[in-house]
Amino acid sequence: MIEKLIDEIEEKYQQLNQDLSDPQALADRQRYAELARAHARLKPAYELVEQYREAQASVAEAEELLAGGEQEAEMRDFLHEEIRNGREAMERLEGEIRAAMLEPDPNDEKDVILEIRAGAGGDEASLFAAELLRMYTKHAEKKRFKVEVLSSSPTEMGGFKEVICEISGKGAYSVFKYESGVHRVQRIPVTESGGRIHTSTATVAVLPEAEEVEVEIDPADVRVDIYRSSGPGGQSVNTTDSAVRLTHEPTGLVVQCQDEKSQLQNKERAMKILRARLYEKMLEEQQRELADRRRSQVGTGDRSQKVRTYNFPQGRVTDHRVNLTLHKLEDVLQGDIEEFTEALAARDRAEQLKAAEV
Repeated sequence: MIEKLIDEIEEKYQQLNQDLSDPQALADRQRYAELARAHARLKPAYELVEQYREAQASVAEAEELLAGGEQEAEMRDFLHEEIRNGREAMERLEGEIRAAMLEPDPNDEKDVILEIRAGAGGDEASLFAAELLRMYTKHAEKKRFKVEVLSSSPTEMGGFKEVICEISGKGAYSVFKYESGVHRVQRIPVTESGGRIHTSTATVAVLPEAEEVEVEIDPADVRVDIYRSSGPGGQSVNTTDSAVRLTHEPTGLVVQCQDEKSQLQNKERAMKILRARLYEKMLEEQQRELADRRRSQVGTGDRSQKVRTYNFPQGRVTDHRVNLTLHKLEDVLQGDIEEFTEALAARDRAEQLKAAEV
């Protein structure tokens, strides 16, 4: 099985090298760019194949020497060690080659629409939603991504009933895609006088941002309503009708934006969110059709899934999908979530490899 895969990688890599040197490909900029991207994607796997071939040759040479005649005990021990080390290297490289050839998520390089909504818990849930936004903003800043709030529904206590932001930067979706789901917080709320620990929740949805070419929206399918913006407690934010509500009538999806003073800006932001939601809906339908083959996806579909618990009294955070607990709550809330995302990505790869073997 691995030999067949290695042969395919070698043949494909050599073919790509030939195609890249073809004058016709050089003359076609689009074709050359496609070949160059394919070459770049395959190169890591090909380099692993080269290491595998070297280890394979080392084992074959040692076995040939052992079979060729009598050696001194020290030389025999050395050759046996070479064979053992070579086989261990081949076994390790086999797994790495398979992992390198997994199909990448086509959305990994995209920007992200991140939606956070307060769940059960009233004011405490809205405050937790605001903390999650700060956590993701700090993590995005560490990755040098740009964060822009597109829409928000703030509360009088400084939390959010709902907040939607755009995180832009190469690979943003690959970084945040495992955050979808229900996040749970356990602590004594600031409004609790009896000192009892409460459990509240916030829901996070991570959507790959869709380009216009990926999701075509017929203007005739979208009803546009204009109304006056309002803030916490219902007070008027401004005296002009600048808030925008978009209703996509074929699907019933509704998006509203009121953060900007300009009606046009609010409409543009609402359209960006609507396009992302329609794209997600399209992806979910595709995933249902391919459920058996895509069972390896981690935390990207079921928003009702409890994915993570933030326990303040014990200073710990637990991700229930990978059974990983970190006793550094404050660091996590400051955006240090790499250990969780790396563990989830590793589980994702392992599940994909397992599915590929079936």
